[in-house]
Amino acid sequence: MRRIGLALAATLTLAGTALAHLTPPVVLMSDRDAVQSLLAGSRRFFVREVRLSDGETAAIKQACGWTPDQDFYRFYVGRDDAGQMLGALVFVGDATIHGSVRVAVALGPDGKVRGANVVELTEETYPWVKPLIDQEFTRDWVGNDGQSRFVLSDRLARARGNSMTQFYGDIVASLVQRGALLYDYGIARRAPAGAGALN
Repeated sequence: MRRIGLALAATLTLAGTALAHLTPPVVLMSDRDAVQSLLAGSRRFFVREVRLSDGETAAIKQACGWTPDQDFYRFYVGRDDAGQMLGALVFVGDATIHGSVRVAVALGPDGKVRGANVVELTEETYPWVKPLIDQEFTRDWVGNDGQSRFVLSDRLARARGNSMTQFYGDIVASLVQRGALLYDYGIARRAPAGAGALN
């Protein structure tokens, strides 16, 4: 009985330590600002909720090793005055040992990355990610699609010298790829032949 009590106490202590390790979130950009800046040129905005089928979920897992786990993903769609789609944006996040990271990923009608921004992380992770943000690291993935390689470029070699900066750069890279794959499987592949996505 005493062993069970000691094991329970140790488990609770470790759980408490893990929870205490997380620091408060730092919001770098509001959702509204992310939508407006990454879908610049749009005159009207719409929301489209996407529920993935089991087949789409399995295809995304096979493509990048990640299993989408939300009931639905919300895309913000920007259109011009004529109603033509300019882009769609989705927010994608991940929980890490040092807290959550959340990224806004904008895609063009062709499914290629139009832009991406880190919108939220924790106080602890911010110093590791800031050198990458200062160098606008996500612009290196503009033009990539879900099948592309998302890695930190050679121009970031100095910042990548810090192992935690490299680690969180890889996390953000995977989140941008996830956004591209969500658009590809959840929207683009569903569009009827000859029709543009989200038209």
